[in-house]
Amino acid sequence: MPALLSRLGRLAFRHRRRVLALWLASIAAVVGCMIAFGGTGKLDDTFSVPGSESQEALDRMKTDFPAFSGTSAQVVFIAPAGHKVTDPADLAAVNTALDAARSAPQVAKVVDPVSAHTISADGSTAVAQVQYEVPQSSLQTDSVDALKTAVSSAHTSGLDVQVGGTALGSATSKSSGSDLIGIGVALIILALTFGSLLTAGIPLVSALAGVTTAIAGLLSLTGVTAISSTAESLALMIGLAVGIDYALFIVSRHRSQLAQGADPEESAALAVGTAGSAVVFAGLTVVIAMAGLSVVGIPYLTVMGLAAAGAVLTAVLVAVTLLPALLGFAGARLTPRPGSRALRREEALARTDNRPANAGERWFRLVTRRPLVTVMAVTAALLALAWPAHSLRLALPDNGTAPPTSSQRLAYDRITQELGPGLNGPLLVLADTSHTTDPTVAAVHIATTIRDLPDVAAVGNPITNPTTHTALIQVIPKSAPSDEATKTLVNTIRADEASIQQQTGATISVTGSTAVGIDVSSKLDSAMIPFASVVVGLSLLLLLLVFRSLVVPLKAAVGFLLSTAATLGAVVGVFQLGHLGHLLGVDRAGPVSSFLPIILLAVLFGLAMDYEVFLVSRMREDYVRTRNPIGAVHSGARHSARVVTAAALIMVGVFAAFLITDNQMLKQIAFALATGVFLDAFVIRMTLVPAILALARHTAWWLPGWLTRRLPDLDIEGERLHQVLADRGGETVARLVPPDDELSMSR
Repeated sequence: MPALLSRLGRLAFRHRRRVLALWLASIAAVVGCMIAFGGTGKLDDTFSVPGSESQEALDRMKTDFPAFSGTSAQVVFIAPAGHKVTDPADLAAVNTALDAARSAPQVAKVVDPVSAHTISADGSTAVAQVQYEVPQSSLQTDSVDALKTAVSSAHTSGLDVQVGGTALGSATSKSSGSDLIGIGVALIILALTFGSLLTAGIPLVSALAGVTTAIAGLLSLTGVTAISSTAESLALMIGLAVGIDYALFIVSRHRSQLAQGADPEESAALAVGTAGSAVVFAGLTVVIAMAGLSVVGIPYLTVMGLAAAGAVLTAVLVAVTLLPALLGFAGARLTPRPGSRALRREEALARTDNRPANAGERWFRLVTRRPLVTVMAVTAALLALAWPAHSLRLALPDNGTAPPTSSQRLAYDRITQELGPGLNGPLLVLADTSHTTDPTVAAVHIATTIRDLPDVAAVGNPITNPTTHTALIQVIPKSAPSDEATKTLVNTIRADEASIQQQTGATISVTGSTAVGIDVSSKLDSAMIPFASVVVGLSLLLLLLVFRSLVVPLKAAVGFLLSTAATLGAVVGVFQLGHLGHLLGVDRAGPVSSFLPIILLAVLFGLAMDYEVFLVSRMREDYVRTRNPIGAVHSGARHSARVVTAAALIMVGVFAAFLITDNQMLKQIAFALATGVFLDAFVIRMTLVPAILALARHTAWWLPGWLTRRLPDLDIEGERLHQVLADRGGETVARLVPPDDELSMSR
């Protein structure tokens, strides 16, 4: 692979104008497709679990009870102090507003508070139910706005009106300028790393080209498939972060070679062949991990994984094609100026004495001085941070996590306060009465049975459809949609199905948005262990192939599990237990998003492999030449610690910039990824890994002979490419490759 990538890099360098033109044409094409066929206005945030009881019942309701099969909104009327909504004037204003709501677009049915018995005990609050004929994914943007306008007439009577419900959702995943903040942070770090705005700008330009292509391509598909706003934001977040990082690794190697006097074209080709090989490998691990989310069988998660995988794949393509073309345009101008700090750093790296060349090498020397103490201290600290994860509680976000000043959050809080939290997430029980002697009596019996269950606040009168022999019963829990008690109630009703069928001959299914959310969480929870096993197994296999060692893959897998557990513990502490949550704009503690753990596993696995490859490959390269295990660890720090530090800080900065979003799910994902990358890069890869390698010494690079002969040699470090360059000869090339005696040792 290094030789192929080197030729590709050389080709892009020489034909840079054509390569740039092709990329600009590609960007223009996908942007045009986005404008013509898609766009953010067609994003779909609907959750579904094909094959689940709740989803099958919801699908059947489309024919049996079409007026109740779509999404719904709640209109909350609040009387002024000293008044009641049942006062004649106020009740008239409520009815007038609801009459207008019935004429709003896509509205199928409006149930007034008197008929629904949803008036608070003190008469201060009334809740009307608005049923739409379509799911939230098919709800037009102006339909909700039209509903708000229709009911606003009640304001003239002094009533406060808030509109909530699942039709509005908890919040859309808008970047809120997060991408610009992330770019600004990255530019500062790159400028400090390279000491040159021109050099710092190249990774940003290439990353922006990649993320623009990926996001525009993703949005162009919204017209033909369901793509969520969270999937768009996740693809933007990850695409921007890895795009900058991948370019950083290649540009850093290129600039180091230029400082040694290399010809720009030779240097670009070698940088793409060596650092580019690691980029391709690392990128493919992220792509595989993210695409692997599709095996869970939840469309919402599948789209998130494929969107992120597409963004990473685009970043890799940009890094090995467009980036060398940009290096060609820059030419020799990227060479550090004589007397500059950048040149002094490169000269320090080239020294052959035993003095530390940079802060990274000094840190590695410190942690390897007493490696056992380092291993024990790091492990204890990470396990302590991971401890809160044992109380992890998963649920999908609801309007209780919407922005505090939003209409849906105000409606949610008022309903909770005056009529109980369960009204924010009613359950729907669909009964098939086709095999009963008296469908009406059977439906009443089912309603009575459910009414006697614990945690049931109210049960509505059954609505029957004689044509299809079905009945629909609304159940109001005493607990909130995301509470564990609501999940228990759903499971209890389902567990009573056999008894109900024996007594009445009817079969029942629990559905509704709350039940769908519970089924999503259950399916994700059951998929966690298998998916984690696949991810850890894949990491062991990939690192075994790359480093041809048993210890390196094992300690990488253990480190990955430690950083993931510690990250989950931090997420639980902040978002579920409320520790320091106010610093991140978290005004209410609650369950962790059901999607977060499995997304964290996939993303952090890929990124952990990035730093493992970039850092440890330098150590292995040195060990193969010198057979000095401690010196190899220090050499890896000398050549890689600075660029890995910059890459990790950039990624942390990009992810952290998304913490300003109002969307609770995206905020949790951003915090988890920023924390996970920080812990994995600085605590695991730059502290625990060198300590373990120092403890293992020669054993760290040992592989049984029989296994050595059977494993393919991927040559990620580009040793064969170095050999080709050495055989080609020449003064310039000689500066870029190890001496012949060192190459012979590597063979």
